[in-house]
Amino acid sequence: MGDNRRLCLSCVLDYMAYQVKIEPSGHTFSVEAGESVLEAALRQGIELPYGCRGGSCGSCRGRVIRGSVDYPDDVLPPALEPDEAAAGQALFCQAMPREDLSIEIRELDTPAQIEVKNMPVRVAEMQRLCHDVYLLRLKLPTTERLQFFAGQYIEILLKDGRRRAFSIANAPHDDEYIDLHIRLIEGGEFTQYVFNEMQPKTILRIEGPLGQFYLREESPRPILMMAGGTGYAPLKGMLEHAFHVGITRPIHLFWGVRSRRDLYAHDQISHWAREHANFHYTPVLSEPLAEDDWDGETGLVLGALLEHYPEPAGYDIYMSGPPAMVEAGRQSFLGRGVPMEQMFADAFEFAADTRDKAAQGGG
Repeated sequence: MGDNRRLCLSCVLDYMAYQVKIEPSGHTFSVEAGESVLEAALRQGIELPYGCRGGSCGSCRGRVIRGSVDYPDDVLPPALEPDEAAAGQALFCQAMPREDLSIEIRELDTPAQIEVKNMPVRVAEMQRLCHDVYLLRLKLPTTERLQFFAGQYIEILLKDGRRRAFSIANAPHDDEYIDLHIRLIEGGEFTQYVFNEMQPKTILRIEGPLGQFYLREESPRPILMMAGGTGYAPLKGMLEHAFHVGITRPIHLFWGVRSRRDLYAHDQISHWAREHANFHYTPVLSEPLAEDDWDGETGLVLGALLEHYPEPAGYDIYMSGPPAMVEAGRQSFLGRGVPMEQMFADAFEFAADTRDKAAQGGG
């Protein structure tokens, strides 16, 4: 019986969660057994700085004001000296609480506070999502992580100095890889290369994260999302982040494409709609084919959204897709009383030789 009691006590300790308070903001979050302070913070939507998640870069450095921490295998991370640890400094990507903590560390509120990195990546996976869209999964260097806000983008740096911009399609907590949705563009040199020549293990160079298109988590307003084609990519990252951190505000995604075959993530999004009571999904086909046997919404995606929400002034609106769609949306929403500060947009288009945000599918 004594062994059973000891076993039960061990189980309790294994599942004990510690509370962490950040100074001076007063933000609090819990850390589960086996989690680092950084992992727990990111899981709960608190953005702390980091650069590698392995204790090598020192970007997540902060100070333990009250309480104490351990490190894996009782070994200090490479970027933390013993005298620094003795003085209360900690690297929170590795530090695990031994008790409740009060810590001092810089929090990130906007993308401007995140370091923009230039680094090589390896093509880890290529998956054809539909007839003209590829998923490109990029593996970061072992000692690096790319911190980003959901909805931001990266630029692929071509050998001749040109750049191609693509939205990040995964959420910040899932940052071992960078996922891109690349659409084939007629006459697009880079996308033709992706579809016809690129192979797994290809080495590319990227720069990012970039852009001001990101989910405003502090807003109390419900959310409308409008995507055109592969403009779905950054909204996918936002949705995964919202589900991960437990945002409960109503979210309604309208995704406009030409025909049924272009809804390359339809099953996944439909699953989310069944799984999350606050999330709704409306696909819209502008040119359905006879074989689609489509009984859903048709026409322009903006028209479908406005039919559902004729008075959208009380919503935050996120638009991602072709410039014409985004501009039409902006004008329509302004005319219906939506303030500019409640509209967030990522308009992209094919650009042959420019640093501007290009199409999901580049050029």
